[in-house]
Amino acid sequence: MTSYPIPSCCLKSFQWDGTPSGTESTLPGIPNSVYVTGTNPSVAILYIHDLLGWTFPNARLLADHYASEVNATVYIPDFFGGEVLSVDAILGERWGELDLPGFLSRNGRHAREAEIVAFARALRKKHEKVSAIGYCYGGWAVHRLGAKEFVDPETGTGLVDCVTAAHPSLLTKKDIDEVVVPVQMLAPEFDSEFTAELKSYAFSTLQGNGLPFDYQHLPGVEHGGLVRGDEKKEGEREAMARAKNAAVAWHRWWLHGV
Repeated sequence: MTSYPIPSCCLKSFQWDGTPSGTESTLPGIPNSVYVTGTNPSVAILYIHDLLGWTFPNARLLADHYASEVNATVYIPDFFGGEVLSVDAILGERWGELDLPGFLSRNGRHAREAEIVAFARALRKKHEKVSAIGYCYGGWAVHRLGAKEFVDPETGTGLVDCVTAAHPSLLTKKDIDEVVVPVQMLAPEFDSEFTAELKSYAFSTLQGNGLPFDYQHLPGVEHGGLVRGDEKKEGEREAMARAKNAAVAWHRWWLHGV
């Protein structure tokens, strides 16, 4: 695999072994537990987690980075109803140890979309600007939050102002067709969920629809690597840092205009 290293200062700036600095809380009228980091009262980022869940340390560290580097309050709600899959099994790719069909029957799109939308609505009422970033499982969800059906016909305001989808799963062509906010894709080269066909469809459709669109191709990287950041997999840690930096720039522009 060809390696494309980024400056060592970028890697050192990520708190790989740090302690998340946020707190666990809830929002009024919203049942989901949520990790909250950052203090900006005007700007929020909704982080929708992958199968590793809302408690996974790297997810919280990423949220801390987005809070400080974008200047936003970042929220990672628990969208799995308190259910936590084995982190060791996922990181070890021992999928036979997991009941994924059962898990998805309890936490799939049909089960969780309404509460994801409700959480985004709560943030829209609380903050002036709101964006969303979704990793893996969260990739379909951020597209739904950016859909035309959630735009207020009187004000023209949607649930979110922009989205980022990192190696999305459960994403459909219909999701891509219906999104109407600026979209950023963080796309590993090797991805059985975000397939070459779906990548091509997103690339052509989003541009054809006239949306601001940023596509980050990450060569040599596998699905899941942008949260996992495994130092034992060549180039994965660098790709995670590069993806984080790209997302920071994207959200700074659409939330702050800088």
